Amino acid sequence: MNERTLKVLEYEKIVAKLVEKAESELGKEKAKEISPSVDIDEIEYLQRETKEALALIIDNGNPPLFGIFNIFQELKMAEIGGSLNPGSLLKISDSLRVCRSLKKYLKEIKEEKITDYPIIQGLVNDLRVLKHIEDKINNAIINENEISDNASNALRNIRRQIISKNESIRTKLNSIVNSQKYKKYLQDSIVTMREGRYVVPIKHENKAYFPGLVHDQSASGATLFVEPMAIVELNNELRELEIKEKEEIEKILRELSGLVAEEADSIRNNQGILQRLDFIFAKGKLGLDMDGTKPILNKNGYINIKKARHPLLDVNHVVPIDIYLGNDFNTLVITGPNTGGKTVTLKTVGLLNLLAQSGLHIPADFDSQIPVFDQIFADIGDEQSIEQSLSTFSSHMTNIVSILENVEHNSLVLFDELGAGTDPTEGAALAMSILDHLLKSNIRTIATTHYSQLKVYALTTENVRNASVEFDVETLSPTYRLLIGVPGKSNAFEISQRLGLPDYIIDYAKEMVSKENVEFEDVLQAIDKDRRIIEESKFEAEKLKHEVEELKKQLSAEKERIEKSKENTILKAKEEARNILRRAKKESDNIIDELKQISKDIDRDRSKKIQESQRKLKLSLNEVENSLSQDVLNVQSKEPPKNLKIGDTVEVLSLNQIGNVLELPDDNGNVSVQVGIMKVNVHISTLKLSEDEGTNKTVTSTKNIIKSKSSYVKNEIDLRGKTLDEALLELDKYIDDVYIAGIKEVYIIHGKGTGVLRDGIKGYIKGHKLVKSFRIGKYGEGGDGVTVIEIKG
Repeated sequence: MNERTLKVLEYEKIVAKLVEKAESELGKEKAKEISPSVDIDEIEYLQRETKEALALIIDNGNPPLFGIFNIFQELKMAEIGGSLNPGSLLKISDSLRVCRSLKKYLKEIKEEKITDYPIIQGLVNDLRVLKHIEDKINNAIINENEISDNASNALRNIRRQIISKNESIRTKLNSIVNSQKYKKYLQDSIVTMREGRYVVPIKHENKAYFPGLVHDQSASGATLFVEPMAIVELNNELRELEIKEKEEIEKILRELSGLVAEEADSIRNNQGILQRLDFIFAKGKLGLDMDGTKPILNKNGYINIKKARHPLLDVNHVVPIDIYLGNDFNTLVITGPNTGGKTVTLKTVGLLNLLAQSGLHIPADFDSQIPVFDQIFADIGDEQSIEQSLSTFSSHMTNIVSILENVEHNSLVLFDELGAGTDPTEGAALAMSILDHLLKSNIRTIATTHYSQLKVYALTTENVRNASVEFDVETLSPTYRLLIGVPGKSNAFEISQRLGLPDYIIDYAKEMVSKENVEFEDVLQAIDKDRRIIEESKFEAEKLKHEVEELKKQLSAEKERIEKSKENTILKAKEEARNILRRAKKESDNIIDELKQISKDIDRDRSKKIQESQRKLKLSLNEVENSLSQDVLNVQSKEPPKNLKIGDTVEVLSLNQIGNVLELPDDNGNVSVQVGIMKVNVHISTLKLSEDEGTNKTVTSTKNIIKSKSSYVKNEIDLRGKTLDEALLELDKYIDDVYIAGIKEVYIIHGKGTGVLRDGIKGYIKGHKLVKSFRIGKYGEGGDGVTVIEIKG
C-alpha cells in the first residue's frame, strides 16, 4: 500500500490505538506489524478473527492474558543445557498459567455458543497445558530471590541444620559477650557478621587477651571484629552447610531447567499462539471501543458505507455520513463551504478502507460494503516545501503526477481541492481533465472542489455524480451531512449579507458575476429548497406511519385480550356444565343401585328390561360427557409452540393452568407437563407458551448491564495513593462491577508502602460476600504490592 497514503490518512494513529489494546510485549510487537492486505480471502479470515474476539469479550468478559512474556531466549538457553535463574523460570510458569487459564475461559462458554468461535477455539485447543512444570516451578520458587524449602527434601534438611547451627553459635556467643571474663574486653556487647562469619567487637588494646581470628576493624582502628576461637569450628560447619545449600539450589534450578528443555518446542509453540491470541483480542477490544462492525467485502470496487464515522473523532460529536460509489457512477465530486466536512469525508472513506483491508472492524453501520483495492492514493492537505521552492499548487501537482504514473485498474484515488492554488479557470480545466482521464480508466475517484465548472461537469458527464456537504445559512454553520446527487451552493452572497456586508456591495458583486453563473446558483438554491421540503414531508410521513403502526399494535392487543377473555368465559361455562353432568351421573348411579336391589324380587324378564334401561342410560350419559370433555379438554392453541425446550413455561389451555415442560413431545405429539403438584400428559396442540413480560425485561436489562460493564471494566484496579477509606469505597463498587461483568479473577494494586492499605484491603475482602478467595500476587503479577482475588460465580 502507498506509504504516503498511510501517512496522510493517519493510519499509524489507529495502529498506535491497537498496540495499546494488547496486553503483552509480544502482542504489541504483532500489532505494530499490521498492514492492509490485498488478498480478499486473507482479509475475510482476519475479519472473522476480529468478529469472534469482539463477541467473546461481550459474552464472556476480557480473556485472562496477563502474564505473557517473551521467553524465547530463556527457552534457547535451557535447550543448550543452561541453568535458568528463578526469575526466568517464573516467567515460563506465568506463560503456562495463561495457557491453562485460556482453556478454562473457553470452557465457561455455553455449549451451544462455542461453535460461534471456531478460529479462537482452534488456537486455544492447540495450546499445551504443562501443569506439572508449572506446579514444580511454583512449588520450588517463591520469587526471583528466594527458593522455597519445599523445592526438595535435601534443601529442607540443610536449612533446618543451618537454623540449628545458627542457634548454637548465637548461644555460644551470648555466653561469651555476657561472661564476666570477656565482657571487659568488648567494645559493645553485640554480635555481628563479617565475611559471612559471626564476630564480636573487641577493643584494639585488648586483642592479646581475647583469643580469636581478626576479620575486620573499624575506620578509626579502635575496634577489631574478632571471631572467638570457641566458635571457629561452628562457623566452619555453618559455612559448609551454606555451600551445600547453594549447591542444592543450583541442582534444583538445573532440574527445573531440564524440564523446560524437554518441553521447549511445546512452550515455544504456545508462545506463538499466545502472541496471536493477544493480537486478535486487541483487534476485538479496538472494535468494541470504536463501536465497529464487520464489513461485507467485494472485489467489484463497490463502496457503500452506512453511518460512517471517522475513528479518530469524538464519537459523541461526529456526524455519521452515508457514502456510496462504484455502482451507478465511479467518480464523485464533493462541493461545499470550508470547514463543512469535505476533507473529513475523504479521510473517512480512505481510512475505513485501510482498516477493513487490515482485518479491523470499521466504525459504521451493519452491512456496510467495502471493496478490496490494490492501491489507495490520496492527495490531501497543503504540503508546500520551502526547501524545494514548491508552492501549494506545485506540491499538489507533483503528487498528482506520481499518482497518475502509478495508478492501477483496481485503485481508489482521493483528491482534496483538486486544481486549487492557481488561476481558477486553468485550475478547473486541469481538474476536469484529470477526472476525465481517471474516469476513462475506470478508476474509483472522489474529489472535493470549490469550482462551479466541476459541478457542471458532474451534472453533464455520464458515470460522474455531484455531492455536497450541507450548510445552514440561518445559523452560518455546517451540518456535516453528506448529500449525494446534490451539488453544493457557494452561499457566498448569503453569508456575506448575514454577516452585515452592505446590500449595494452585494448587488454590485452579483452584476459582475456572469448571468449563467447566477442562474446556475439560483437553480442550486431551488434544488436545495425542494430537497428540504421533501425531507420535511418525508419526516412527517414517517411520523404518521409510526403512529399508524402503534395504533395497529394497540388494536391487535385489544382484540387478542377480548378473544382470550371470550375463550376463558366459554371454558368456565363448559367446566361448570361438566360438574353438573358429574353430579347428575352420580345421582343416577344411586337410583340404579336401588333399582338393582328391587329387581332381585322381580321376575327375570323385568330384570332384563331394567338392565337394558341401565345400559342405555349409561351410554347416553357417557356420550354427553365425552362430548363435553372433548370440547373442554381438547381446546387447541391457535399457535402451538415451536422449538419447545425442557423447562419452558407453558399455558395448558385444556386445564387453564400454567406449568413447566418436563419431557419433549413424543412421536404422537404428547408432552409431559408439571402443573402444580401433578404431572399431566397433554397434546402439544393444547399448549401455549407463557409470556412473562417482567422476566423478559429483567433478562434483557441484565444482558444490557453486563454488556455495558464488560466493555469498560478492567481486570485490575489501582488504589495506590488513596487513603484506606477512599480505597475501600472505590473497591466496593469495583467488586460489584466485575461481578456483574462476569470477570472471575482481578488484581488489586495497592503497593507495598507501610502495609496499612494492603492490610486494610485484606481485612475488607476476607468477609466479602462476592469474594471466593484471595492471595498475594506472584512474581510477574506484582508480588506483595498486588492482591489477586477470585470472584464467586
